[in-house]
Amino acid sequence: MPRFSVIVPAYQVQAYLHECLESVLSQSYADLELIAVDDCSPDACGTVIDEFAARDPRVRPVHLPENQGLGPARNAGMERATGDYLVFLDGDDTLTPGALQAVADRLKETGEPDVLVYDYARTHWTGEAVRNRAAAHLTERGPAPFRLTDRPELLELLMVAWNKTCRREFVERAGFVFPPGYYEDTPWTYPVLMAAESIATLDRVCVHYRQRRGSILGTPSERHLDVFAQYDRVFAHLESDPELDRWRPVLFRRMADHLATVFGRPDRLPRHLRAEFLRRARVHCRRYRVPGAPAPLPVRLRHALIRLGLRRTYEALRLASALRRRGAKRTARVLRGVRTAVLRLHYRIQRSLPVRADRAVFAEHGGLGHGGNPGALEQAFRSFAPHVRTAWVADPQHHHTVPPGPRRLTPGTAAYWTALARSRYLVASGAIDGRLVKRRGQILVQTQAGTPLKHMGLDLQERPAAARGTDFARLLRDVAAWDYVLSANQHSTLTWERVHPGSYTTLEYGQPRTDVFQRATATDVARLRETLGIPEGTVAILYAPTHRDHRRTQRALLDLERVVTRLGPRFMVLARAHHRHGGPLAESRGRVLDVSDHTSVESLCLASDALITDYSSLMFDYAGLDRPIVIHAEDQEVFEAVRGTYFDLRSFPPGATAYSEDELIDIFASGHWRGSRSAQLRAAFRERFCPYDDGRAAERVVRRVVLGERDLPPVVPLSERRPAPSAAASLARTPLATVPQPAGPRTVTDSL
Repeated sequence: MPRFSVIVPAYQVQAYLHECLESVLSQSYADLELIAVDDCSPDACGTVIDEFAARDPRVRPVHLPENQGLGPARNAGMERATGDYLVFLDGDDTLTPGALQAVADRLKETGEPDVLVYDYARTHWTGEAVRNRAAAHLTERGPAPFRLTDRPELLELLMVAWNKTCRREFVERAGFVFPPGYYEDTPWTYPVLMAAESIATLDRVCVHYRQRRGSILGTPSERHLDVFAQYDRVFAHLESDPELDRWRPVLFRRMADHLATVFGRPDRLPRHLRAEFLRRARVHCRRYRVPGAPAPLPVRLRHALIRLGLRRTYEALRLASALRRRGAKRTARVLRGVRTAVLRLHYRIQRSLPVRADRAVFAEHGGLGHGGNPGALEQAFRSFAPHVRTAWVADPQHHHTVPPGPRRLTPGTAAYWTALARSRYLVASGAIDGRLVKRRGQILVQTQAGTPLKHMGLDLQERPAAARGTDFARLLRDVAAWDYVLSANQHSTLTWERVHPGSYTTLEYGQPRTDVFQRATATDVARLRETLGIPEGTVAILYAPTHRDHRRTQRALLDLERVVTRLGPRFMVLARAHHRHGGPLAESRGRVLDVSDHTSVESLCLASDALITDYSSLMFDYAGLDRPIVIHAEDQEVFEAVRGTYFDLRSFPPGATAYSEDELIDIFASGHWRGSRSAQLRAAFRERFCPYDDGRAAERVVRRVVLGERDLPPVVPLSERRPAPSAAASLARTPLATVPQPAGPRTVTDSL
């Protein structure tokens, strides 16, 4: 029995069918059968299917004696399916690479749900792929699986069969089949979602939905009137079970929206059928209307016009609304253009004035708050070069993080452009502004974002998922403006100078942001832990995974509640999302505390007793604290394929390494996380990547760049450094109670 039965109906798609079938058979997950149904197509679809069947035994050809339509063709495929799950794919669409593997993994981790809903992207002849605008409804948040009552917003998605996989046993038991006619997906998908006892989502594009001329929905035909019979079937299904009556308001709204869409699209209804369509739409809206169903006013107005059959009024208002939107957009564009022109003139005037040697501007990439390497340097400027007045660039929502002293600047304001034009020192961890014109006499210090493990700069040219349309020519122009680049170690120096080629000077002085690790005291650590609410005697684990370029939703790979439950009451987890995550990493509950909104990751490092990460550059900073680091590399092969790494973390880890959640739990339960072998690995890692992180990195930068000194403070040897002590240091010899582990052989990584 295969895992998946992929059902592909084919009718007059000979130009696209080869690509469609190939996208299925080339999947990395090979446990499938491909049921290709030739719906008596007059072109070469049947021949193409037979050719694939001859070369691959997984292909099961089906030839229908007469054309029956998309719904009956799918039914014919389902009758022959033997897989655990049914996957539907139209003959002109394709599966994305790795889609079935991702679907299989998600099915496994959510307990074999009845239905799994995944995402799609519309692909155009230009090669452009536009993701589904309602993709936010697929976010993998909260418990899974669930029922439709828990996530009713799934009904807002496109109601098609090919954006979900259904358990075959569930479909057969419920007796679901596709009806004949156009819009056959409608009376299939609504009942399937309502009947499913368990549903899960996968926030990943698994299908490329081809947009082409000549498709069924893009061809004017009287068959578009079939939509009324399909909704009759939907509401008949509701009437068959009184418990489904709760869905009547939302389905009425979806029906009215659907009818308005069909009527409003000029490529669907022939002109002579428009009046007939509106007449039938009026009948349906009156038949299935739910009085008082909540909806926004514009939606209610559109529904009322459809219900009353006011065709000319509907079209006139639709035209007026379109003109109003265009007018508003045009006015907004004009106002933005005027403001931009004024600011551009202001910036040009400011550039004609002298550069001020006593001004410095600092920024974290993306308009973030005060912190990181620029934040440490800004403080060092005030300490060692107090004659220089500092300013910090941040979006308004991050202004509260800026300490007293530096001036707050909002990007795009006149004050912002004045500062960029006239400040001598420009310090940032990325591009300050693409419109910046560096002047003679200005000094640009690029701090970088940390020690690179992931591919960066020009190396991303071969990593399209990570590059995300990066303008590499623009990148090189930005690099040409750099005067100094900070580096923490020789590895960073060699990497930066290769992937960011330029004439800048590399300052291999250490990471300024880690200076606080050497200056903080046990009292500081205790105060931070008290602020975070970490109970005394608790081992606080900081969990900080990196960003996954191949995932839209950055969900945690670990079940943190399960981890702390298995480890026992002496442990808690501080969950920190990457700044590109866009939200919390976990729900703060019990001994799991989400700290994604905390303004200082350095403070979180000081408050914690150990770090769990995967491929984040935070591991290099944390190593300077000389506290345990555990690598969770469950998806290492996928990550390396998508992003690439500069060295194999398995051969040179900063501590113990786990390749599954159970291995991670075992590492902490057995004490290996702070054992002698882990300490040896950390010492070697620290020696290689933290040679200059002695608490004076920022001072050395300021003395060299601002004060022009060459005789800089000597580096404190590793053996003489005394980083802030861990609060759990006193527990080093105290056994930590853990919940008993399951019987059986223990699996621990080779690095232990």
